[in-house]
Amino acid sequence: MAAVVAATALKGRGARNARVLRGILSGAAANKVSQNRSRALQSHSSPECKEEPESLSPELEYIPRKRAKNPMKAVGLAWAIGFPCGILLFILTKREVEKDRLKQMKARQNMRVSNTGEYSLYTRTWLGYLFYRQQLRRARNRYPKGHSKTQPRLFNGVKVLPIPVLSDNYSYLIIDTQARLAVAVDPSDPRAVQASIEKEGVSLVAILCTHKHWDHSGGNRDLSRRHRDCRVYGSPQDGIPYLTHPLCHQDVVSVGRLQIRALATPGHTQGHLVYLLDGEPYKGPSCLFSGDLLFLSGCGRTFEGTAETMLSSLDTVLGLGDDTLLWPGHEYAEENLGFAGVVEPENLARERKMQWVQRQRMERKGTCPSTLGEERSYNPFLRTHCLALQEALGPGPGDGDDGCSRAQLLEELRRLKDTHKSK
Repeated sequence: MAAVVAATALKGRGARNARVLRGILSGAAANKVSQNRSRALQSHSSPECKEEPESLSPELEYIPRKRAKNPMKAVGLAWAIGFPCGILLFILTKREVEKDRLKQMKARQNMRVSNTGEYSLYTRTWLGYLFYRQQLRRARNRYPKGHSKTQPRLFNGVKVLPIPVLSDNYSYLIIDTQARLAVAVDPSDPRAVQASIEKEGVSLVAILCTHKHWDHSGGNRDLSRRHRDCRVYGSPQDGIPYLTHPLCHQDVVSVGRLQIRALATPGHTQGHLVYLLDGEPYKGPSCLFSGDLLFLSGCGRTFEGTAETMLSSLDTVLGLGDDTLLWPGHEYAEENLGFAGVVEPENLARERKMQWVQRQRMERKGTCPSTLGEERSYNPFLRTHCLALQEALGPGPGDGDDGCSRAQLLEELRRLKDTHKSK
């Protein structure tokens, strides 16, 4: 139609009119191209339109517009999801930690109650005595010659004879070899002690009992009945069976040349005593019979006292001379030195002693006595004043003279030792 109009115009009005008409036709064509382009864009942008866009003029190129991506969108999404999840995880973790802590506290409390109940049955009823008798029968069957091979120590007219009894206990005979008189310390197996008395050809005139526990006092009845003149010494605060002669702190028992001093060391029990044989009369080293207060590289548990009480008792022993021989109530050396290696792994004195003890135990030989000088070098329970041990387990440097801090360190050592033993 546009062509016909143009032709007519060319015929009728000349060249000028022809130029005008060509301009009109060009504008119409441009409008048509613009309309086609608009339709194509609408058809591309509308998801509802399924028809193909109209073909464009070859003179034009369609370039679809792309939406730019927001780089912060992923970050915001991660933050929106991660932050509340992190808070929730923190709350749940804290609750679980708190539950575990409460369970541990309850378990410890139940253990203390259980231990207290069992301890009361052992010390205050005849069930404890029956349990002791059962232990005695089993030990006699298992160790007919004793749990360890021991060697006596002979000084100028004085002999100290260790007697292995039960599964790991030691009783002792202290003998005045000239007067042929003997003192028994903690005679828990009367049969074994009586056999040693007969072998040595001596008369038993005194029993020194460190405390009331049956594994230390169980032989008092039979021996005191067998030896009518035998006196039974001990603390009146401890309920020692068949006690005849109560002792107090610093009291002295004299038998022939033997001068034996009682030292009050409460903690393991309320009336626990240790006995110090004075070495001056026979020109030899003094001997400490420590019961369950002090062992080679260890100390006894605090059943009837506080950490402060036990610390005071250990300090009493620390005041004795370095050459004093330590005769403990149990064969715990290897186990105790193993624990000492946990809390003081770089202690060379402990390492040397451990090697010696292991050689002894390989041959089932006893490890007593040690000396208090040795114990000061590797027994952690006598080293609560040492800065290295305080820095590792207790208060910081500068608090070494604080009695309360040392007691807290001693209590922590005891707790760790009990845990170490249970493994």
